[in-house]
Amino acid sequence: MRGAKPNGNTGRIDKRQAILDAAFTIFARDGYHQAGVDAIAAEASVAKHTIYSHFGDKENLFREVIAALSDQALTRNLAAVELLGGGDLTATLTATGLRLAECYCDERTVALRRLLSASGRPELLDIVRDRATDRVNDALAARLARLALAGRLALGGDPAVAAEHFGALLTGPLENRSRLGTRKVPQSELREVTENAVTTFLRAFGNDR
Repeated sequence: MRGAKPNGNTGRIDKRQAILDAAFTIFARDGYHQAGVDAIAAEASVAKHTIYSHFGDKENLFREVIAALSDQALTRNLAAVELLGGGDLTATLTATGLRLAECYCDERTVALRRLLSASGRPELLDIVRDRATDRVNDALAARLARLALAGRLALGGDPAVAAEHFGALLTGPLENRSRLGTRKVPQSELREVTENAVTTFLRAFGNDR
């Protein structure tokens, strides 16, 4: 019996993903302005015209890379937020915070922040905010609101504000310790930052303060 005929749509999707992966590699290495479509095509092992067929031009390809990285970050961060539930409050906040800290210091996330910073284009920040940042904050706010309804937190207002504070308590120190993404933060420091963030957060929003 002969093998099944390859699905044309699947092949197109695989090729599109290969181009996105290659483009990320080249953009992260060379920056947007220096990155060439020829180099991306070589990295993806496709013809140059294939890139134009899928994405139109380098500008749109760059936007699609930012969108794809945002979607990947969303998946990782939502998985972290889902850890926030029952059990010991300090322990569950720490588990979530540590996973969020790991996501923030992930290589691809750091590269995304560098690309955004170097681009100097605020509309690209809107892509990340709409596809990842706001959705993660909304999910975290919903979990915190649930804990407040159970009497375990005293948010005293909008849960989204509390979620923003928790995120800031993590990302502020991590940005400093990573030296704006140029230093890999060891696991021991990720845990230290997380534990400090949880302690400060509970001082502000804990129900026994």
